[in-house]
Amino acid sequence: MKWINRSDSQANYEDRRGRGMKRGAAFGGVGMIIVAIIALLLGKNPFQAIDMVNSVVPGQTSEEVVDQSRINENEDLKVFTLGVFNSANDVWTELFKKQMGESYRPPTLVTFTDATSSGCGHASSAVGPFYCPADEKVYIDLNFFHQLIRDYGARGEMAIAYVTAHEVGHHVQKLLGIMDQVNQYRGRISEAEFNRLMVKLELQADFFAGLWANQAQRMNTILIEDGDLESAISATTAVGDDTLQKQAMGYTVPDSFTHGTAAQRTAWYKKGFLTGDVRQGDTFNDPSLR
Repeated sequence: MKWINRSDSQANYEDRRGRGMKRGAAFGGVGMIIVAIIALLLGKNPFQAIDMVNSVVPGQTSEEVVDQSRINENEDLKVFTLGVFNSANDVWTELFKKQMGESYRPPTLVTFTDATSSGCGHASSAVGPFYCPADEKVYIDLNFFHQLIRDYGARGEMAIAYVTAHEVGHHVQKLLGIMDQVNQYRGRISEAEFNRLMVKLELQADFFAGLWANQAQRMNTILIEDGDLESAISATTAVGDDTLQKQAMGYTVPDSFTHGTAAQRTAWYKKGFLTGDVRQGDTFNDPSLR
């Protein structure tokens, strides 16, 4: 993948590298102890209760620089990821305007080190890159991309770009109301049935990630080179539910899949990559996924 016209704009970017969580004093100390005691009396996890309180009481957590040596960590990955993020927003701005007759509202990219706070609660790097619909932000610990190479064998810039474009794809789903439509079934259908809906949601985000690459080249932002599709596929294969479960347990439990198999994730990414046609990304009405 070669950049032709990369945007380094930081208009929708928050850099939290080298920062750490700090509890505020307004509801600290005795207040936290009371919350923990109440949680224990109710048979709840006290740590989850404290996190919940911090997520709904404004101004109770802050982040400050705790490691000066890490504030510019993985700078090359930050520049690359921000370029993909900005390009994805450019693509969706155009598609929303020309094909949907609507305005696109870009999310915010947050890069962090080890752990951070989000509108969806406390998050550590262990959860991997994620999109939070509550605050419309994409969160990425850039060290994940080293893990993607080291632990999963996904190599090349397009593998990294796939991850970022996939998370922006979730934001598109939020704007289109697709995410809310799926979430309304939570608790109303069986866990296995809801998991199947989650798979369709994730596969559509994979399709959107492939579509980004196609449209970004059409918009003269990037040049697709030999090996780029294979690079992306190395990532879609690595993060398939069946691949991850076999690595962790030696077997798979299909009813527990929430992201799709390696073959499914690869197929939908390729469909977006090769067609660039947003109309072909309706995973929810695809007969093969019923």
